[in-house]
This record gives sequence, C-alpha cells and structure tokens, in this order.
Amino acid sequence: MTNTPISHGSFSIERQYEASPAQVFAAWSNVEIKAQWFIGPPGWTQIKRETTFETGGAEILHGRFENGMETHYAARFYEIVANERIVYVYDMHLNGKHHSLSLSTVEIAPSGGGARLIYTEQTAYLDGTNGTEGTANRERGVSWHMENLSNVLSPTDRYQPA
Repeated sequence: MTNTPISHGSFSIERQYEASPAQVFAAWSNVEIKAQWFIGPPGWTQIKRETTFETGGAEILHGRFENGMETHYAARFYEIVANERIVYVYDMHLNGKHHSLSLSTVEIAPSGGGARLIYTEQTAYLDGTNGTEGTANRERGVSWHMENLSNVLSPTDRYQPA
C-alpha cells in the first residue's frame, strides 16, 4: 500500500480553426498529420510512435529529453465518431513512474466557415503531483499542442516571413 495522495484536475480548451471539421478530424486520425503537431517540446526526441486509430485501438508516444528524462504516453480510444468526436483515456509515465491517468474528449463541430474544437481533460495525478499545479502545466502543454495543430491546419495564416 502507498501513502502517495491522488490529486485531481480538469480543464477545457476551445479553439476555432479555419479548416473543415473533416480536416480537423483528419489531423487527429491520420498518423502522419498527427505526428506534425502532437510532439514533444524542443529538446525532446521521439523514440517510438504507434497508433491504431479505431474504437478499442491504442496510441503510444515515447520520447526522451536531452537531460535523459523519458515520457511514455499510452492511450486507448473508447469512442470515435468521424468528424465529430474522439473519447480516449491515457496514461502518462515519467521516467518509468506512473504520473497520471486522464480521460480526454475532443468535440468537433462546424462553426462559421471552419470548425470549433473543444478539448476537455479530467486527470488523476498518481505520483504526488499537486492537482492545481499539475493541471496548470497540463493545460499549458495541451494549449501548445492546439497551437501546433493550428499551424498544421493553416500554416500560411500563422507565419509570414519578412
């Protein structure tokens, strides 16, 4: 038995994309497209990526930072409705230690000339991480991923070289 407390957190992020719901969904369902935006930050190197994008399927993303710290993300898909939603649960391990378990939902809907995405995550931190701090860090990380997704969906709208 362990005395490590479990803490909890949740957040939602909403984004508007100048892309169709089908294009946004493809950015989550197509392994090659997802590999362009669902990555580690600078200084992180991918070791392994595997995805079976179907209900009951799994996704693994394993990487290492320059300082040697390893991250291991392992997800299982519970519901997938093309162009509308994705529901999955994922475990995050840091240096082999079970850090957290999260329920994530991605909702995609037509909005204006593009698509609205609502990402919601509920997390249990299993390694003693403070829920408030852990959730703030996780929300920053997911926001960074959503910005990467925006750049993949409409790269010319995001960066204009001088």
